[in-house]
Amino acid sequence: MNQWTLGPDSGELLLATGVTGSASRMGHRLTIAVRSWHATVDWDGAALSAVELTADLDSLDVLRGEGGMTPLSGAEKVLIRSNALKTLRAKKFPQARFRSTSIERSGPTVRLAGVLELAGRSGEQSVEVEVVDDRVLGTAFVRHGDFGIKQYSMLMGAMKVADEVRVTLAATVPRGSA
Repeated sequence: MNQWTLGPDSGELLLATGVTGSASRMGHRLTIAVRSWHATVDWDGAALSAVELTADLDSLDVLRGEGGMTPLSGAEKVLIRSNALKTLRAKKFPQARFRSTSIERSGPTVRLAGVLELAGRSGEQSVEVEVVDDRVLGTAFVRHGDFGIKQYSMLMGAMKVADEVRVTLAATVPRGSA
């Protein structure tokens, strides 16, 4: 049994949001970093056997916003972060957790099925992961509605965060772990 331990020192965990509604052109498609997270990847010989990831929601950091009528200011990034933490009920539920329950491998691509705990709810979640040499690249699409999270909106709902958020992980396995 071999275990990889990953975290911010080995890569980045990013959230990418979209914008919907009749006034969506006014909104920004956001890229948000999770600055505090850790993952364990267990191997049984050459076979991936389990994956767990925990993200500290209070570590969200708005990196950039694409689109919109004006560039994002520092004050807007602070407001967006604050709104995201309220929307996710991060004071009451400070972490998001994923635990794999089944793993299917097809060449370098691994499909993880598991349980995601977010905002006080648990739901099924799938993650596509590619492991090549010492690099791990993962992608998941998380829907607000699946976890009872009301999408943040403005302008009486004419502009709101899209229901689906793309979550990506890109990490390099620390030397001595692979």
